[in-house]
Parts: sequence; C-alpha cells; structure tokens
Amino acid sequence: MLLGIPWWVFIMIGLIFFCGVMAFRAIQAEKRLEQQFIEKEGKIYMDRMKAEMEAKHDNKQQMHG
Repeated sequence: MLLGIPWWVFIMIGLIFFCGVMAFRAIQAEKRLEQQFIEKEGKIYMDRMKAEMEAKHDNKQQMHG
C-alpha cells in the first residue's frame, strides 16, 4: 500500500486511463475513415457533374452543328 491506498486502486486508475486513450484513438480513426468516404463520394459526384456538362455541351454542338 502506497500512502494507505490499496494496489488495486492504482490498477483501476491505469485501466481507466488506458480506456480513455483507446477511445480517443478509435474516434480519430473513425474521423479519418469518414473523411476518406466524404472525399470519395465527392469525387464521384464531381465526375458525374463533369460528364453531364460535357454531354450538354456535345448536344448543343450537334444541334447547332
């Protein structure tokens, strides 16, 4: 016993700290995954918009052709 505190109290404090660190790491990993997903979906959307603009441009040229 250190300062009259049982040894298991120190273990519990250590486990609480460990759980906090692991939760923080999990949150950071989740944010990275979410950001990657958003970027991927944004690229798909932008590619689709670009293709639609090109199709409209081609249709205008064919009509005026």
